[in-house]
Amino acid sequence: MTGFSRAEHKATDYHLVWELKSVNHRYLETAFRLPESLRSIERSLRDKARGLLARGKLDASLKLDLLPSTGTLNIDTGLLDTLLQSAEQIGAKVPAAAPLTQHQLLSWPGILGSSNTVLTHLETTAIELFDEALQQLLAARGEEGSGLHDIIASALTSIGEQVAALEPIAAELPALQQRKLQQRVDELATKIDADRMAQEIVLLAQKADVREELDRLKIHVEQGMQLISGPGPHGRRLDFLTQELNREANTLGAKAICSETSSASIELKIIVEQIREQVQNIE
Repeated sequence: MTGFSRAEHKATDYHLVWELKSVNHRYLETAFRLPESLRSIERSLRDKARGLLARGKLDASLKLDLLPSTGTLNIDTGLLDTLLQSAEQIGAKVPAAAPLTQHQLLSWPGILGSSNTVLTHLETTAIELFDEALQQLLAARGEEGSGLHDIIASALTSIGEQVAALEPIAAELPALQQRKLQQRVDELATKIDADRMAQEIVLLAQKADVREELDRLKIHVEQGMQLISGPGPHGRRLDFLTQELNREANTLGAKAICSETSSASIELKIIVEQIREQVQNIE
């Protein structure tokens, strides 16, 4: 499911901003972009995401800006001087080279000391802020899920209507098949053994009988309705249910001996495909 969230925290000496983006994916895939000084919290963040998300591709980006204030962050000035001197040497040899930005300097490994108490506070704040952004993302995905619920419910209702329209026709299909067979025999003007004729009618009637397929379609529609009305996640179960619906629609088409069942089979396949496309967006 898709979604976007943004959460920020501004303190006296730093500014944190989380941006989370979620797009459709069959499985759960997470990608984190973190400042090097906060790379140690990635595992904790990944565990939190897996605890709340089941499907989707999550792209999480954390931006850290230091603000000009008390300077309480422990910055390795020796390493910083070395970086700046190296940048000057590179600039002298390659005038076109872009100078290092503040963000690049702060992201350099070792610039912020890992033992600093402010850095520990930063880690804690970043994790708590991620929780906030994740809840916002879940809310956004929930709104999309509500809309998808209505779409799938409407499609399942349409399948139920197709089945209800076919049931009276299905009851008459064996007799229709018998009449067609008798008509062909009459056209051939050939005498056929009555017992053999009866056997052929029974076999053709069995092949043309679609009442089992209609019963299974009704069951699948009921299962789908119950599923989307209950607690999630629903994605994989709906994916399997869609396959079953499609299988019954194909069988119905293969057994069609009249225009009504043939047209209904095509319409059912169209509706099932619409459900399948939406199911790919559901967790």
